Amino acid sequence: MDGNIKALYDVILKRKTEGEEGSYTKYLFEKGTDKILKKVGEECTEVIISCKEDNKEEQINEICDLTFHLLVLMAQMDISVEEVSAELERRRNKINNLKSERKPIINV
Repeated sequence: MDGNIKALYDVILKRKTEGEEGSYTKYLFEKGTDKILKKVGEECTEVIISCKEDNKEEQINEICDLTFHLLVLMAQMDISVEEVSAELERRRNKINNLKSERKPIINV
């Protein structure tokens, strides 16, 4: 999977710099960070909804959509796949790192 992620990220970076008329990726970069963040939020919600159902194909599709939009966000923020991979590796080596539950939000 790592090779596929890197290859997709490279295409996204190319579309960011060179663009391609009619490219959805180019459109996202032209609209900017707020649009990209909105799409990440939408796709995250769609992953949650799909995982409440018993349709693995739909779950995979929504996870792929979220992954794509996260990679676009990473490219927008100049965060490389290698940086994320290194952080995941660092976290993998931790033990006894159980975090407590977040405090409930009382006043909104």
